Amino acid sequence: MANERLRSVIAAAGYSYETVATEVGVDPKTVERWVTSGRTPHRTHRWKAARLLSHDEAYLWPSVLGEARTGAASEAELLRMYPTRGSVPMDLWMSQLREAGESLDLLAYAGLFLLDNNPDVADLIKARAEKGTQVRILLGDPGSHAVRLRGQEEGIGDGLAERIRIALRYLTPAIGAPGVQIRQHSTTLYASIYRSDDSMLVNLHIFGSGAPANPVMHLRRVPGGRVFASYQRSFERVWHSATPLTPPTSPSMMSW
Repeated sequence: MANERLRSVIAAAGYSYETVATEVGVDPKTVERWVTSGRTPHRTHRWKAARLLSHDEAYLWPSVLGEARTGAASEAELLRMYPTRGSVPMDLWMSQLREAGESLDLLAYAGLFLLDNNPDVADLIKARAEKGTQVRILLGDPGSHAVRLRGQEEGIGDGLAERIRIALRYLTPAIGAPGVQIRQHSTTLYASIYRSDDSMLVNLHIFGSGAPANPVMHLRRVPGGRVFASYQRSFERVWHSATPLTPPTSPSMMSW
């Protein structure tokens, strides 16, 4: 049976069988058989192709979900589970910013704890972008229903919206800086995500409990693993539905 998912993803990316083959290191006929005959590639080629096409391997080849190696790789992705956000060393949070090379993705409602403890975060973010790091920051829309509801659930009411406004004031020097993209979302979050290249900190959200008291997973991307990729897909979905934030033209226009 033909692999129509793979065919459509290759076409959508503007690639040919020859292009994929060159990047993955196989013969173009091999790539063609992956599509037309539905063959599943060797895992090394599968991982390279999935990364090239920016899709999870299990989406392109659903049969891999049952592989024992996939389960083992997913378990290997978890470096450590912290019982609360406060138990994560601040230096680990900051290393996510300082050591970002290719990509830095932050998704939260406010993420104010980083900014409160490190007033130079905006300058650090700008510096990473100047060195070529793709910086994408997602914060909640203070006026959205999702933020109001989360504030109520945490027992702080409008406090969450105000924390977002404070976070945006801290980030003002980075808003509009070359290489820095900041968007506002109105999504119900089940976790806050702090990703730096192949390292990711995931602060889980628990109903009725504030983020500082909730567990944090430290993940490291492992080829063939499922967990890191799942959270990254979640980030991408929120990113594409969010509204770009533009810098104010004067201090009096800072509505946040």
